Amino acid sequence: MLRTGLLYLARHQSLRRWLETAPSAGRLTSRFVAGLTLDDALAAAERLEREGILASLDHLGESVTSLDEAAAARDEYIEAIERLSGRSPRSTVSIKLTQFGLHLSEEACRANVDRLMRAATRLGRMVEIDMESSEYTERILQISSDMHASYGNVRAVVQAYLHRSEKDVERLCGLRVPVRLCKGAYQEPATVAFQRKRDVDANYVRLVKILLERGTYPGLATHDEKIIREARRFTRERAIPPDRYEFQMLYGIRRDLARAFAAGGYRIRLYVPYGKAWYPYFMRRLAERPANLLFLARNVLKG
Repeated sequence: MLRTGLLYLARHQSLRRWLETAPSAGRLTSRFVAGLTLDDALAAAERLEREGILASLDHLGESVTSLDEAAAARDEYIEAIERLSGRSPRSTVSIKLTQFGLHLSEEACRANVDRLMRAATRLGRMVEIDMESSEYTERILQISSDMHASYGNVRAVVQAYLHRSEKDVERLCGLRVPVRLCKGAYQEPATVAFQRKRDVDANYVRLVKILLERGTYPGLATHDEKIIREARRFTRERAIPPDRYEFQMLYGIRRDLARAFAAGGYRIRLYVPYGKAWYPYFMRRLAERPANLLFLARNVLKG
């Protein structure tokens, strides 16, 4: 019920407008959001790289209301890639296709992504194309596959809670498209997605094993220590070296675990969000894990 309520609030536009413009918003978001500007995100990426941790920058915002906004998002990412080159050599960027106009015009969205990909290829950067709600899944995976076929430096994202994901992983492995595997953070019906955590976890582990055996440099995005232990056991059993994959986590969550991975010789990348449109992302993070809500409450009560 708590998760359902928080996901409902994530779509509440009046509350979003009020919070995103509140002077005290920084106190709420600083744990999970690197800052409001690209400079903030670049500084966070540099700090992480000094600790041996990789970064993927995400300029927050989805479902833009015009193609002009989509073009502005594209330009923000091109600037991010260009500025990363001199400051954080191993970082990537993560994009959402509704931020590039997918729901307004697939043709315009593809043109925006293509321009970004040309800049990323020129500068030797990987682009990670995030997954969104299930109504977009097929189109996002098709664009991800097409862009990877053209440029070779795209990582697609698959959500383990969707019933279709095993087939998607098999298809992407066959195309040699790198995959970031996450659990999924949107409210989806039982016809589309597993509803029980244990079923999502079991499917995640099943997909991890497929990706580790047959995938191309997968990113395993999870904070679940039980799943992480199983993934590490599987890599030892199959003698899969740590440079064939990476673990991924969210900025501000389980910092201790991220540092332990880096110290232990594993590749670890943090998803580093920034920007003024932080509210939907922030609410989904609270919905994913009750401990995040408790952490927030303690910080607010501290004043």
